[in-house]
This record gives sequence, C-alpha cells and structure tokens, in this order.
Amino acid sequence: MPAAPDTIVLVHGFWVTPRSWEDWVAHYEGRGFTVVAPPYPGFEVEVEALNADPSPIEALTVPSIIEHLEGVVKSLPTAPIIIGHSAGGAFTQILLDHGCGVAGVAICSAPTEGVRATPLSQVRSTFPALKNPANRHKAVGFTHEQWQYAFTNTFSEDESRRLYERYAIPASGRILFNSVLANFEPGPQDTWVDYKNDARPPLLFISGEEDHIMPPKVQRSNAKHYKSKTITAAKEFPGRAHLITAQEGWQEVADYALDWALANAGRTADEGGVEPGS
Repeated sequence: MPAAPDTIVLVHGFWVTPRSWEDWVAHYEGRGFTVVAPPYPGFEVEVEALNADPSPIEALTVPSIIEHLEGVVKSLPTAPIIIGHSAGGAFTQILLDHGCGVAGVAICSAPTEGVRATPLSQVRSTFPALKNPANRHKAVGFTHEQWQYAFTNTFSEDESRRLYERYAIPASGRILFNSVLANFEPGPQDTWVDYKNDARPPLLFISGEEDHIMPPKVQRSNAKHYKSKTITAAKEFPGRAHLITAQEGWQEVADYALDWALANAGRTADEGGVEPGS
C-alpha cells in the first residue's frame, strides 16, 4: 500500500492572500504535515503592500496562476493533498484534472467552466466588481460592508472588520469578467476541466450553508458535472459563511477536509468513497 500523503498544499482565493490560511497552516503542521501555502505570481508581498500597489493583481491571469501552482506542486518530494478555498477551489479542480496531487478538497469553491448556477446572493456579492465594465482592467476591492455581505455575513461586526483589515485585498477585474463570459464563448476557457477524466484524483466539495458568494447550490451543481469514474463527494456545514476558513469552529472543517482526503487518497470509484473515520 502506498505511503499516506505527508504534504498539504493550500490554495487561496480572490480578495485574500496566503495569509488567510495562517491558522490552517499551524493546525496542519501541528498534526505532523508539511504545509505549503503558495501565493499567486506577484503576491509574494504582504497584504498591506498589495493594497498600496495593486499592479500585481491587475497583471494576474488564470493561466499564470495555474502554471505557477503546478510548478509548486510538481517540485514537492511527494504528491500532496490539495485544498483550495473559493477561486482556489476552482484552481484545485484544474490541478487535479492536470494530474497533480493525490486528493483534493474544494471549499466554498468557485465553479469551473460550464457550471451556470448563479444564485441571487452571488450576483449581489460580485456586483460591486462587475457593475462597471471599466473594472475589467482594474484591481477591484470591497468596502467593509461589501466584504461582510460576501465573506462574513454570519460574523460579528468586530470580527468581520478585524478579518477585513488583516486579509482583504482587491481582486482581478479581468479574471472576474472572464469567468462570467466563459460559459458564453466558444471552446475551452481558462477554468475548463475534463469532467470525464477517469484519472482525476478523488475530490470533495465543502460548502457553508450561509455562504452568499458561493452558495451550496454552486458546489452541488459543480459536483454533478463530473461524469468520470472517480470519487466526487459533497459536504455542507450548517451555519457557515464564505470565509469558513476563519469562522469560529474552523478546526472542524479543517479536520474533516484533511481526514476525508487521507481516507480517499488513492481510492477508485469502484472501491467507493469513504467517510472520515469509517
């Protein structure tokens, strides 16, 4: 039997940096794992620097992100578990489709190409960025009020503001607009995956019941698109918002994600997926 995975790669989403994984890094290292939380290209600086000079955000593209993340994963001594949040969940799906990792978890994941579920709360969450076509060429930030609706709607005002000040940066208008248009343009776009790829490693979608920007409906629709002979599962946590990674009780989500990946790494659809601890 192959050795159990000993490395975890954490992929952050938009409007934040790898700093958003700080508690998870410490938690997983405490469980004995090597943990890597790579930044996007140009994001090697701190939150404060990106807020002061968002030009690296404006220059960002999905292909450059994927190329960079693939380079990180393939440079590791052993194949890792890949866990992504929000846009990082979509990138996790792409990495798995490209043969990276032994198992993946997409948390409150942005959809990959072809998923057209667009709940009203998602429209409201992204409207500040998409309302003006000129934003396509800019880095677009949230006010705290907008952040609280999209990311921390179940948090206290004080906690939401603390996390906003610690984690929040603008997002790439170019990528946001391209993701909206991807389902209406011919041919594969930046977030395309092969939903029939039988070689794809096991994949778990985790949703937060109260997530506004990526509601559970989005994850369920994304999971249903997979028609491959691989393990694809979904788990919903009640009462959780989009920033589930920093919400009180995040340890339960972190442990479930890792335990599921450990239990299912290397398993095939014929063997069937298993719940952690079973």
